Amino acid sequence: MADKKKRPKLRFEGFTDHWKDKKLNLIADIIGGGTPSTSVSEYWNGDIDWYSPTEIGNEVYAKGSVNKITVEGYENSSAKILPPNKTILFTSRAGIGDMAILQKEGCTNQGFQSLVLNNGHDPYFIYSAGHLIKKYALSKASGSTFLEISGKILGKMELAVPESEIEQQQIGSFFKNIDELITKHQNKHKRLVTLKKSMLEKMFPKEGQSVPEIRFQGFEGDWEEKKLNQIATYQSSSLTVGDALQNGKYELYDANTLIGYTNEETLSEDYITIIKDGSGVGRLRVLMKNTGFIATLGAILPNKGIDLTFLLCCLLNTDFNSHIMGATIPHIYFSSYGEVDYYVPTTKEQLKIGKYFKNLDQLILNHKKQLQKLKNFKQSLSEKMFV
Repeated sequence: MADKKKRPKLRFEGFTDHWKDKKLNLIADIIGGGTPSTSVSEYWNGDIDWYSPTEIGNEVYAKGSVNKITVEGYENSSAKILPPNKTILFTSRAGIGDMAILQKEGCTNQGFQSLVLNNGHDPYFIYSAGHLIKKYALSKASGSTFLEISGKILGKMELAVPESEIEQQQIGSFFKNIDELITKHQNKHKRLVTLKKSMLEKMFPKEGQSVPEIRFQGFEGDWEEKKLNQIATYQSSSLTVGDALQNGKYELYDANTLIGYTNEETLSEDYITIIKDGSGVGRLRVLMKNTGFIATLGAILPNKGIDLTFLLCCLLNTDFNSHIMGATIPHIYFSSYGEVDYYVPTTKEQLKIGKYFKNLDQLILNHKKQLQKLKNFKQSLSEKMFV
């Protein structure tokens, strides 16, 4: 029976031949891993990279493992040395389908079925087709304790591949550029999040001090010590998920999203919600005026002379864990964390600090949105440029 002709919806100019289905075990040798005895110290802390599945999935390239084994450890296990730049590490259990291109020779534990590519197959093309390999592996995985895919079953997968290695390389190079752009935005986002955390520590007084380490020019003098219940007011709600209406006057929120609308119990000013019980207790979020919230949340409103964003920064610096009560259903009460002491500057300085963090949050949000757009763009192209 003749092969069904396969062509991607979108491809580079100059390529017209149909793609051919190839079994994965003809594209690559599929190699498992092994673990030396953990009770023999001589097997560990050597020079041979030895990967576990938890290390794979966040980066395109595997450049070095957390744990390393010795030559003696390698010789006393079923691990296999895998060649660089032609091996794609593929997790086969406890999180099936995470992948990375091996950049330096190494080996893995038994949670992998790695692909050592045969000649004529571009590594980044196969890596970029990983969403198809993962989908197949998840559909064929089995196991009572945890799902797992064997190398034998994985090798039976048929993957459509262009016969021209040049076309493979062009597709691989194209997705490599997208991945590098995604990584660039991820790194920018991480740096901004780290900057925010650092500035929250430096722009607010440390314990035992009444002035911050970093301060805007033109401000001086000690900040005034006040309890949270002196600078903010707490308000509860009796609304539940069942009170969400399809058509209503005001938006109604739970801990994460807009869940519907309501005609009652809204606040006329912007405010901060705090999860007061259950999962995520202590998590904070700003909601706009004329919105409502359900009873698992509480509202914290700034008193007169207190800037909302400054108040939020104070709360972000608060360790709510020390105020959590209840083993089965954790909860916190304003009567407890409302007694926490803060140092508060003049309203003018608060506004300056609040504006700084508001702008920083907007930058973080912009990079997050751009990052999601790039991921969506990549997913859309993956669907069109692979068969």
